[in-house]
Amino acid sequence: MSTTSSVLAPLIEVVNVLVDRLVTNKNKAQEIKNKITELQANGELDRLAGQLAINKLEAQSPSVFVAGWRPFIGWVCGAALAYQYLVRPIIIYVSSLKGLDPTHIPPGLDNNLWELMFGMLGLGTLRTFEKVKGTA
Repeated sequence: MSTTSSVLAPLIEVVNVLVDRLVTNKNKAQEIKNKITELQANGELDRLAGQLAINKLEAQSPSVFVAGWRPFIGWVCGAALAYQYLVRPIIIYVSSLKGLDPTHIPPGLDNNLWELMFGMLGLGTLRTFEKVKGTA
C-alpha cells in the first residue's frame, strides 16, 4: 500500500467532497479533482505524506536536539518578528514622545525574517519555481 493511500486518502476524499460542494462551476471542480489526481500520480502527495511521517517521528523523539530544533527556531523567529514590527517601533515612538534620541535603540533586523518564517511554515514557492523553470 502506498503512503498516499494510507495517510492522505481520507484527506483526499474530504477535499473532493469540499470541491463538489464549494465549487459551483462543474468544469472547474473537475479540473481541481484532476489536478489532485495528477499530484497523486506524480508522487507529490507521497512526498508530502513522507514528510508528514518524518515530522511526526521527529516530534515524538525524546532528544531535545531532534524534537526541539523546530520549536526553538520558531520561537526565535517569532521573537525577532515581534521585536522588528512591534517592540522596536513602540520604543522609537515612546522615545520621540519623551524627547529622547531614538538612535541608541538597536537597529532593525533585516527583511530575511519573512523568508525564514515562510520556509518554516512551508509557504515557500521554490518547488513551484523549479517546476515552472523545468528544473524539477
